[in-house]
Formats: sequence, structure tokens, C-alpha cells
Amino acid sequence: MTEALTESEKAQQIVAALRSAEASPPDAALQTLNGLMGLVRSPSAEQPLEVEEARSAAFMSICEVGKALHRGQPTDALWPAAVSASQRWLALVK
Repeated sequence: MTEALTESEKAQQIVAALRSAEASPPDAALQTLNGLMGLVRSPSAEQPLEVEEARSAAFMSICEVGKALHRGQPTDALWPAAVSASQRWLALVK
């Protein structure tokens, strides 16, 4: 059995996956984002409010990119926001 990921490990994986997905075709990017939802949705353990808010902001920004990809809408302005929100979460949990 594998150990549960720490909040820091989750955030690191999400930042890396977002950077990779941004360079991918829309269908592949959407698939990648869908795979991230489990990581970003639930905390590893109880976290300080600031961390919870940062994780929630990352979740919401990733959802915005996913919705735009699903609808075939432009995502150029959404990717940087998702990466930035995820990096903020990562900085708080390091």
C-alpha cells in the first residue's frame, strides 16, 4: 500500500501537471485536468485556513480552465491564473 501524499507533494504534482497540460492539445489538457481533481479536491489533513483558501483557489482556477477547454473557449488568460494559484498553495505548504 502506498502512503498518502502530503499537501506539498499534491501541490507539486499539480503545478507540474498544469505546466505540462498548458502545452498540450485541448483534449489532452482536459484529460490531465480531470485527473488532478482528486488531488486538489481534498486536503491530506486539517490545514491552516490560509492553506485551505489557497487550495480552494487552485481548485477553482483549474475548474475554470477545464470549463473553458470543454466549451472550446480561449484559455490563454486562464492558464497563468491556475498555475499562479497552485504555486501560491505550494509556497504555503512547503
